Amino acid sequence: MLRFIPAFVILSICGSGARSQPPSQKYKVDKGRVIFHDKVDTEQKRLLALDGSKDGLVTLSRDETVNGQIEYALISKVDDLQEQIELDSVLTAPLKVKYVRGLETMLSGYNNNAQKKDFPPSLAPELVTAYERAMALDIKNKSIEPIVHSHSYGVGKILVECFTFPENPGVKPSRIALVEKYLRLHPNEILPTLQRNSELPFADSLIVVAAHDDIRKFYNYVPVNDRLGAKIRNHQDPFVKTISKMAVSKSGQLYFPFIDLLMKNKISFEDIDKVKADNLAYYRLLVKTRIDFAGRMMAPAKDTPMEMLSLTRMMAGKAKEAFVREINGLHDQPDPVRFKCLEPLTAQELYYLCVVSEDEIYTSSYLGVYKRIFQKMKIPRGDSLIMSVNGDYFRKFIKMAAAYNTLDTLLKSMPESNSTSLMKAFMIGLEKSTTVINVEDAVDVADSYSSIFEKNKALAAFMLDEANWNYERCVRNNDRNGMVVYHLERTLFESADTTKKSDLSGQLGIPPVYSVDFKSLADDSGRVIQQVVFYGDEDKDGQYSYANFMGMFQNKAEWKITENPTKEWVMINSVKGRPVWIFANKPLYGEDDPDAKAQAKLNEYLAAKKLKPTVFIHRGHSYHVKYSLQQIQPSARIVILGSCGGYNNLNDVLMISDDAHIISSKQVGTKSVNEPILRAINITLVGGRNIEWLPMWKDLSKQFTGDFKDKFDDYIPPYKNLGAIFIKAYRKSIQP
Repeated sequence: MLRFIPAFVILSICGSGARSQPPSQKYKVDKGRVIFHDKVDTEQKRLLALDGSKDGLVTLSRDETVNGQIEYALISKVDDLQEQIELDSVLTAPLKVKYVRGLETMLSGYNNNAQKKDFPPSLAPELVTAYERAMALDIKNKSIEPIVHSHSYGVGKILVECFTFPENPGVKPSRIALVEKYLRLHPNEILPTLQRNSELPFADSLIVVAAHDDIRKFYNYVPVNDRLGAKIRNHQDPFVKTISKMAVSKSGQLYFPFIDLLMKNKISFEDIDKVKADNLAYYRLLVKTRIDFAGRMMAPAKDTPMEMLSLTRMMAGKAKEAFVREINGLHDQPDPVRFKCLEPLTAQELYYLCVVSEDEIYTSSYLGVYKRIFQKMKIPRGDSLIMSVNGDYFRKFIKMAAAYNTLDTLLKSMPESNSTSLMKAFMIGLEKSTTVINVEDAVDVADSYSSIFEKNKALAAFMLDEANWNYERCVRNNDRNGMVVYHLERTLFESADTTKKSDLSGQLGIPPVYSVDFKSLADDSGRVIQQVVFYGDEDKDGQYSYANFMGMFQNKAEWKITENPTKEWVMINSVKGRPVWIFANKPLYGEDDPDAKAQAKLNEYLAAKKLKPTVFIHRGHSYHVKYSLQQIQPSARIVILGSCGGYNNLNDVLMISDDAHIISSKQVGTKSVNEPILRAINITLVGGRNIEWLPMWKDLSKQFTGDFKDKFDDYIPPYKNLGAIFIKAYRKSIQP
C-alpha cells in the first residue's frame, strides 16, 4: 500500500531543484496507471475495515495465525506484486494495467465474499499464489484453466474474473469447470441445473453424485420426460440404474426401504414383488430388515444403511394401517375378535408394532399387544426380547411400558442384575443420540420418569442417581452436550415431585411451565381466539365428537353461536366476561374431503380477519392429527392433542410454537373428560384469569371416580409433559 510515487510527482520534485530522491522501497508509476494502483489500495483499506473496527488489523478469523497469513498475502504480497508489475520492463503498458486491475478485482472478490461458506478467509494465501501462477501463463497467452482446475471453488471463482479484460483463452472453459466445482459443493442444486443444461460435459458424473446425495429427490427426476430424465434412465452406474428401475415401476415406493439390500445383492426386486401385495408378508420383511440394520448400526461396525428413514416410515405406516387401526377400531369387541389379526405375528413383529405406533395405539390396544408379545416367546423374558431386536427402540419400549404400567412386569421378567443393566443402559449415552434435530431418546427418558415416579419410587430414585452420575461423567469428559442433557434430565426428574414446587422456569431458563398468562392468550383487542379442528368419519366418530362439543354451548345464555353462510364452520362467542371467540369447522363427510375444504375456508377467514388462535384443539382419530398440525399457527400457546401426544407430534408442535403448553392423552379421548377440561379452561378465560395448571388439574381430578378417574389420569397436563419441557429447554440451552 502506498509504496510508489507517481511519475508526475517525481518530475515536479526534480523540477523544483529538490535534492532528495524517493525512498528505496518506492518506485515510479506512470500517471495513467496511478488510478488503478489507488483502487488496489482502496480495496486493501476495505479489507482492514471488514471487521467494523478502525484498528487497521485483519481479524476475519478467530485464529490469529490465519489473520496474519491473510494480512501478509493481501497486503504485503499484493504490494510486492504491484511493484513487480511496474518494474517489469518486458510488460507493455496495457498488460501492466491489466494485471494491476486484476489485483483490484482479486481483492474486491475476496472482500465481497468474505465469510461466505464457499469463500473461507483462510484462502487468501492460496488465492495470491494462484494469481501469480495465472499471471505468468497469461503473459505467455496460455490458458489459466489448469490453475482454476487445481484450486478450490472459492479461489477459482475469484481468479477467473481477474483475467477477463482482455479475456484469457481459459476463461470460458474455466467458467464451465467452476460450475462443476460449485455443484459438487452444493449437490442439492445438481438436478435443477442439469435439467436446464443436460449436455454439460460433466453431467454423467454429477448424476451419480446427485443420486447418492438425495435418493428421494433423484427418484422424482427419473420418470420425467425430458433430456435429463432420459440421460438418467440410460445411465450405466449400478446405483443410478437401481433407482431408475424403482422409479419407473408402479410399486417404486415399496422398494425404497430395501435399497441398501438391493445394492448389496442381498435381496432382489423379485423377492420384494412376492410380498409387496400382502400386508402381513411385507410387514414381516420390513421387520426382518430393520432388525438386520439395527445390528449393523451397533459397535464395532456402526454402519448406517441407506434409506433407514424410509424403512422406518414404511414399517410404521404398515403397522398402523394393517394392524393398529384395526385393533383400535374394534375396542368394543371381545379380545379374540379384536386381536385376531395379530395371531400370525412373532414376538419381534409385535414389539415393533408397539414402538412405531406410539402416536396412535390405544391403551387397551397396547396392553393386548404387550401380553401377546410374551405369549409368543418360548421363554418370556424382556432382556431376551430386546436382545433379539439388537436393542432397537429399547428406550421407546421402556418409555411405553412405564406409561402403560407394564414396566414392573417387564423388569421382573428377567434376572435382577439384567434389569439393573437395562435401566443403566436406558440412562447412559444420551449425549450421543441427542442433537438439535433429534432429541427422541432423551425425551423418552424424560417422559418415562413421571410415570415411574408415581408407581415405583425406588426405580425413580435409581434413575435420578444415574442422571447425576452421567452428568458427572460428562463433566469429566468435558462433553458440553452431555452436561446439558443430563442437567435437564435430573432437573426434570426432581420436578416430578410437585409438592416441592420446583421453579422449572428459573432453573431451565424457559417460560413458565405451570401457568399461562392471560395476556399471552389475548390479542390486542383483548380477545382469546380458539380454533377447534374436526373430521368427518365413516364411523361417525368425528360427527359425534362435534355434536358433544357443541352441546357445551348450545342453549347456554353465556354463549352465542353463529353459523357462517356456507355452513362449513361456526363461531362461538362468550356473551359475558372477557371475549372468547371459538371457531370450529364442521365434520363434513363425503367425496373430495369436504371437511378439509371446510377447514381451509375457516383458515382463510381467520387470516383475512387477522385472527390468530392462541388455543388450538385437535378432535379426531390419531391418523388425522398430521392434518391438524399443518394448521397450528405460531401464536398457539395451548395445544390439546388428545391421544396424539407421541414424540413426533410434540416435536412438530414445538417447531411451530416453541412455547406451546401441550395436553395429550395415553388413551382415546372421551367426552366425559374432554368437556370438563375445556369447560375449566373457558371459565378461566372468560374470567380473564391466568391458567394455573396445578390447581386446575387438582380440581378436575376431584370430579372423576371409577373408570372415569382412570381415563382422566391418562391425560397429561403440560407441567407433567416432561418430554415437551425437555425439548423446549434443550433448544434454549444449546442456542449460541
